[in-house]
Amino acid sequence: MRTPLTIALLFTALSGMAQKNPNPGKWIKLFNGKDLSNWTVKIKDHPLNENYGNTFRVENGVIKVSYDQYDNKFKEQFGHLFYKGKFSAYLLVVEYRFTGEQIQDGPGWAFRNSGLMLHGQTPESMALDQDFPISLEAQLLGGDGKEPRTTNNLCTPGTNVVMKGNLFTPHCVNSTSKTYHGDQWVRAEVLVLGDSIIKHIVQGDTVLTYSKPQYDGNDKWVKAAGLPGGGLIKEGTISLQSESHPVEFRKVELFDLSGYMNNSAALRKILKQLSSRAGR
Repeated sequence: MRTPLTIALLFTALSGMAQKNPNPGKWIKLFNGKDLSNWTVKIKDHPLNENYGNTFRVENGVIKVSYDQYDNKFKEQFGHLFYKGKFSAYLLVVEYRFTGEQIQDGPGWAFRNSGLMLHGQTPESMALDQDFPISLEAQLLGGDGKEPRTTNNLCTPGTNVVMKGNLFTPHCVNSTSKTYHGDQWVRAEVLVLGDSIIKHIVQGDTVLTYSKPQYDGNDKWVKAAGLPGGGLIKEGTISLQSESHPVEFRKVELFDLSGYMNNSAALRKILKQLSSRAGR
């Protein structure tokens, strides 16, 4: 069922906001369709900006995540491609597809698996041997042609969230999306409103909702970074993931909502407009 972005779940997040004139929002093409300008690579066990094996590249107008130069060994060298700067409130839109075969020693759970890392730490702050940035992961999964397998799920490296009124501490939770088998293109969106409501959307359908993203004080990377356990996360980096299965991104765009966060009426209006174009 297609669900508008501006439903009652947003009312609590918006009700206390002051009435001020917002700055106009705008679409930002994070991927320009030509090159990796404004993106930074961090791959586990490699220094910042070392694009080991040419993992992240642009070919034929898409960001391609490939392992064809890895000598057929992945060795848990998880990678992330970070866009410059930090974002707080936005609608992120990507169109992705999985292709080909997983590299030989890729983990079984990483079959047709990638992700959008949101509210993340900076690549400069990651340790050399750190596998994933402290972040919220909108987990992108492809089907195996047989079994149901939802996409735009949630995983929480170094974080927790509130779901249905309770603190949610397991590492991952499935969405209610359909399964997308084969190499078809899929449109996934994430609505992020600072440290309040976050919604995952697939092909125009809202498939997962949670709130109050916060640091997990028991996580070793959170401890190493000196971040406060339970501290709410209002902003952070956005990155694309490499987890051992080839994947392509032909669209990575963001509508900046930060200028609307102090005006609940204007925010509701723009969310309604964005909802009307969902799935396009």
